[in-house]
Amino acid sequence: MPGLNLIVASADGSRLYAALETAMAAAALGQPARLFLQGEAVALLRAPVGFAGDAARVAAGQPDLAQMIAEAAAMDVAIIACQSGMALAGMTAEETGPQVRAGGLVGFLAGVGADDRLIVY
Repeated sequence: MPGLNLIVASADGSRLYAALETAMAAAALGQPARLFLQGEAVALLRAPVGFAGDAARVAAGQPDLAQMIAEAAAMDVAIIACQSGMALAGMTAEETGPQVRAGGLVGFLAGVGADDRLIVY
């Protein structure tokens, strides 16, 4: 089954949230899903994880960003933090959380199959 590959290319919490929703929907349908946080987007993983839209989402009965990351990982969505982005944000791999692994864009793109979909947020 073709996989879904998502790149979050900016430090915008609403874009990461939407990418997580999309990855989780694909995983729920049995499709492999991978999410790559590129450049400044890696800073969204800094503890405590959250963004300005969390309060409204929680008030509406939806999970916050930290919960979305945990739920996506539990659904086997691969979450990859850009190594260059970690350096840019002054972060280490340990600071991204146990459900996130470090990687590079070349390696991420090498894992995109010929029939896979690639979406950039």
